[in-house]
Amino acid sequence: MKLKYSCLLILCLLVSLSCKKLDTKPQDFLPPEAYYNTEEKLNASLTGVYDALGSTGLYGSRMCYLLGLEADEGYYARSTTPIGPHEYNFTASHANINMYWTTLYTGITRANALLANVDNNPEIKAGIRSQIRGEALFLRGYYYFMLVQSFGGVPLVLKPTLDVDDVDIPRATDKEVYDQILKDMKEAEGLVAKINLLGYSGRVSKSAVRGILARVCLFMAGYPLKDISKYAEAREWAKKVIDDTEAAHDLNPSYSSIFIKYARDEYDIKESIWEVEFWGNNGESYTEAGGVGYLNGPASANTDTGEGFGGVRATASLYQLYKAGDLRRDWSIAGFTYNATGATGAKTAITTVSVATLYNRTSGKYRREYELVLPKSRSVTPINFPLLRYSDVLLMFAEADNEINATPSTEAVDAVNKVRQRAWSTGIKAITVTNGGANYTSAPTVTISVPAAGGVRAMATAVISTSTKKVTSIPLVFDGVTGTQMGSNYTSATITISGGGGTGATATATVHKLTDANVPAADMASQEDFRQFIQDERARELCFETLRKGDLIRWGIFVFTMNKIGDQVTQQVPTAYWAQRYHNVKEKHLLWPIPTSELAVNNALKQNPYW
Repeated sequence: MKLKYSCLLILCLLVSLSCKKLDTKPQDFLPPEAYYNTEEKLNASLTGVYDALGSTGLYGSRMCYLLGLEADEGYYARSTTPIGPHEYNFTASHANINMYWTTLYTGITRANALLANVDNNPEIKAGIRSQIRGEALFLRGYYYFMLVQSFGGVPLVLKPTLDVDDVDIPRATDKEVYDQILKDMKEAEGLVAKINLLGYSGRVSKSAVRGILARVCLFMAGYPLKDISKYAEAREWAKKVIDDTEAAHDLNPSYSSIFIKYARDEYDIKESIWEVEFWGNNGESYTEAGGVGYLNGPASANTDTGEGFGGVRATASLYQLYKAGDLRRDWSIAGFTYNATGATGAKTAITTVSVATLYNRTSGKYRREYELVLPKSRSVTPINFPLLRYSDVLLMFAEADNEINATPSTEAVDAVNKVRQRAWSTGIKAITVTNGGANYTSAPTVTISVPAAGGVRAMATAVISTSTKKVTSIPLVFDGVTGTQMGSNYTSATITISGGGGTGATATATVHKLTDANVPAADMASQEDFRQFIQDERARELCFETLRKGDLIRWGIFVFTMNKIGDQVTQQVPTAYWAQRYHNVKEKHLLWPIPTSELAVNNALKQNPYW
């Protein structure tokens, strides 16, 4: 017993002595004052804030094909994943919803840490610190913008979390979140660099801030806030982008070129104002590759072209929104299938155009055949993703202006016409056989006259009847970019038919006119007509850029539109596995549920209605 008490006494003395000598300062922790003290470290921290954009939970993967953001434009092209946001059949515990939430709050957490420490070292030039602060503020605002669209009001965390017990944060209201977004972005607008000084679109610029502010204000003007005073602000911010003579934004004269440049990592700061940067093939020391083109581009098994999962297909309703002469259709919706073997980009035209078969066409905007990073990885790509294009700014301006003036103004109509004319054909519209001739034993040669200076010559082939030996039709040759080799810069055209063993065949040609692109008179007869036209135009111009679902919700027509597409699919393709997805959409799907994992750790959170 005496020995027992002696041991206990010694133990107490040892504990007492060790407590007096214990160094409580951690040796494996780098305090903020020791890290954010050089320009290089500030930029490294800012890179971490940007990094969330390209992550798996956002534009690097899930947003491209598995979150249902295509809405009425398209659908996930597989029937083997019956549960998920793309199916409108899921619960608050779904991994993709949790990943989306977590990724955005990771970006916000990194932004908060940078903002709290950006001025730690006053010897770093004030201009550099201000620019970094501005970009971090904007990105924090953008991440909250993505959250409030998807979940409604969310916890507003604006400072680094220093206490592990400080996690029970209630949801702010939608308005409170939007007010903070405006505050962050408006402050950022005065701090970030001009895009013409940056020279590339992967970094936040004044143009990007102004354009996204226009988008934020349009969302505030629509459902659920319905603060119509924000239409004036949306117009003002869009006008700042349009009127900026230093940035001199303009549309790329070639619609397809925009997306080819994304694949080649070539910048076009006139049109592409802000984009998510990807690079590499996972085979280099530096790589930041994503899934753009593999997940949401045309399907492909050709390793030279670049393999493609083909995860998103277009709806027939999207295809039918385009009129003849609109070059965006056959770029945005693949009118071909890639050959499994052969040269890079080898493809076969899809010739069937029945309504049922239109649903089999994949998104065509993001094409791996144009990648320059070799060898091409099987499932990751260096293709950048657009977040804001100048055409979007023009359409936002027109939409806001129409709501303010209650009638289509000349300025608003001109903005829409500019978007449409950029993507309109000036090539051959159709070739009509006026005389089939006689005695043709093989298809004769068709020669189309030379277009005006700077144009491209159209190409066509003749089809003959083996029984009558007459020329029956003259279709234009297939083209993977424009649909057919219709040429350009034609005001008129003559058709010459020669060879083939026969004589006498003649044909005439009609040509597309740039003025055909203009908003039809019936579609600008009233505010409502023009509103509907702009809503359709946003689908034609911006499809598969993750904007459609948000647009339909803010316009207050999401549930109606989705159910309508479901009815159309059921009628047109009765056995379609994707029809039920559209029928599944209900009022509850205007918002996603707060992730179950968040409710478990934050006792102040409350779930969204119906979830």
